[in-house]
Amino acid sequence: MAAKSPSTAPTASYIDPAALMQVRSLELRAKAVVEGFFTGLHRSPYHGFSVEFTEYRQYVPGDDPRYLDWRLYARSDRYYVKRFEDETNLRCHLLLDTSRSMSFGSLAYTKADYARTLAATLGYFLYSQRDAVGLVRFDERIDDFIPARYRVGQLRRMMHALEKPAEGRATNLAVPLDQIAERVHKRGLLVLISDLLAPLDELETKLSYFRARGHEVVIFQTLDPAELSLDFDEPALFEDIESGREVYVDPELARESYQQKLERHLDQVSEICAKLGIDAWRVMTDVPLEVHLGEFLRSRQRTISRAATRRTGATQRH
Repeated sequence: MAAKSPSTAPTASYIDPAALMQVRSLELRAKAVVEGFFTGLHRSPYHGFSVEFTEYRQYVPGDDPRYLDWRLYARSDRYYVKRFEDETNLRCHLLLDTSRSMSFGSLAYTKADYARTLAATLGYFLYSQRDAVGLVRFDERIDDFIPARYRVGQLRRMMHALEKPAEGRATNLAVPLDQIAERVHKRGLLVLISDLLAPLDELETKLSYFRARGHEVVIFQTLDPAELSLDFDEPALFEDIESGREVYVDPELARESYQQKLERHLDQVSEICAKLGIDAWRVMTDVPLEVHLGEFLRSRQRTISRAATRRTGATQRH
């Protein structure tokens, strides 16, 4: 899938990101987003996807009727089956970029603040679904590796790791992705949260390796609005966050060339993801977190639907 801008359909009452970042506890931020999202979803006529996300899924022709839940049918007048073990026991690793480029922010908070809040939100949601979830923090190499598990204390351990500041230097996607491949052996979901502002020479190779091993991959490319527009009024001395090199830039003269180069980079990311069948979204840090939670759930539902279709086809062939 190509990198997409997120949908902003009115499925919930969104929390302003600036207000959310004022909450010191990452776990409380995540809880507010998740609970607020589902409260708004139940109240809204614009669902976009089923609210019965866990425990059951809707019956499709070819499913074994032994798994039909007749009590749920009596309450809803719709056929549901209990989801199979491989559907319910998701194994997910959240891959969080902590390189220095993530510390940029033109708002009251940085990309790193926003990205770790997104990771906390997804982690909180998955843990509440009783899925095994883990965390990988990386810059040039892996800094923290918490294997995906569902057990007491796992969520708190992840939140503690997410509280650490982004103190890495350069972004090197190749090395940490190789290290992740060495450690994550069982098939599962990999959620990459990064600005991807790094050379993309090896990104396709690394991601294709994960796909070949049966992993599902989702990418949230996290960017600050000022990075797209270069919206600065006066010439100034800019410091490259990762190299420390200082460059004098006149925004008026540099804007067009900068935007062209950035657009080529973003297009390349989109092309890689489309080629590999990866869901990817361009995440702007001024967009409410609920929007991205919604996109994540839609991605999960597409995966579940594809699995159900494959199972139905296999049953019909027999």
